[in-house]
Amino acid sequence: MMQRIRSFPIGTTIITAIVIACLPAFIIRYIYGLGAISNLSDGRPWGLWISFDLYCGVALAAGGFTLAAVVYIFGQEKYHPVARPAILTAFLGYLLVIFALLVDLGQPWYIWHAIIYWNWHSPLFEVAICVMTYTAVLALEFSPAVFERLNWNVPLRIIRSIQIPLVIAGVVLSTLHQSSLGSMLLMMPYNLNPLWYTPILPLLFLASAIAVGPAMVIFESTISGRVFGHRIGQDIMAGLGRAIPYILGIYLMLKLVDLTARGNIGLIFTEYPLNLLWWAEILIGVVAPIILLSMPGVRQSSRKVFWSATLVIIGLVLNRFNVSLIALAPRPGTIYLPSLMELAISIGLVADALLVIILAHRLLPMANHKPAEETAASEAALQRSKA
Repeated sequence: MMQRIRSFPIGTTIITAIVIACLPAFIIRYIYGLGAISNLSDGRPWGLWISFDLYCGVALAAGGFTLAAVVYIFGQEKYHPVARPAILTAFLGYLLVIFALLVDLGQPWYIWHAIIYWNWHSPLFEVAICVMTYTAVLALEFSPAVFERLNWNVPLRIIRSIQIPLVIAGVVLSTLHQSSLGSMLLMMPYNLNPLWYTPILPLLFLASAIAVGPAMVIFESTISGRVFGHRIGQDIMAGLGRAIPYILGIYLMLKLVDLTARGNIGLIFTEYPLNLLWWAEILIGVVAPIILLSMPGVRQSSRKVFWSATLVIIGLVLNRFNVSLIALAPRPGTIYLPSLMELAISIGLVADALLVIILAHRLLPMANHKPAEETAASEAALQRSKA
């Protein structure tokens, strides 16, 4: 079965069929408008697309800036083999955010207004500018894979020469808008349940994104390694897993101290049924991974570290859905459930990303690429041999 997937058709064919099947939902949306395909209303102006494609998509793309910083700024070359797939996933994640916004906006042809009409007081303006800029930075960070495949040495050398400034810019931009997504919710103090509403929401969003970055790299690297046959050392996975409990521990401490300081700690026992969702995201996505990934035996097992990382991802998705959809009080009498076409659009966008990942792993040097220093040394040696 695995050999058949690698040879080509089955997995790629299924994903391509999903993309084609979901395409009519996009066409209907742009011909007949949002009302024809969604259950959005004045009482619930955003729904599945914002929660899943934006709030989850941006956070799950955090592996790009965390791995880039670890490898290129802090010099941890051990993690170089998983840096490029992490950057590709981040790049695709941000493209999906942009495409989802083009679907979700009532008048998407005005999306360029954020570039011209600057509103310095709007968190949404900061998110818009950072997402656009960081997407361009990610494209440049990933471009060496394309240049290597095409043997374009001149643009490859140019990108290599500015790699560190690019990574620094990416870290700054991603840090800004990861936190600004939380800042957007600060404008709704009477709509968001006090279990989640807090003045430190931007800090919590940033901490949870940093924690899910290594978890997402473990998740995607394990799956791509099994599908495409890439061998990734367990020491890499163990190293990524070792960092997660510390970040989650800081996140958990911030959550509990904040609830206590605001006098809302008792709500985790009394705010039924929303408190069950709070406990679910904390126990599944924070407490369990802290315990599991603190055990050396778990980190040394590829299967155990994969499922522990999966718990972190599940916990983050639960949190983002809680803060951006479930725990937001709708207008009285308003009930929102996503329509089948809303689901189709989100599924179609994810399938598009998976298809690009498959093609990238088949056509580009994703796993067996050289660090910048090694590439530069090879080029220098080649020049000396010619001389």
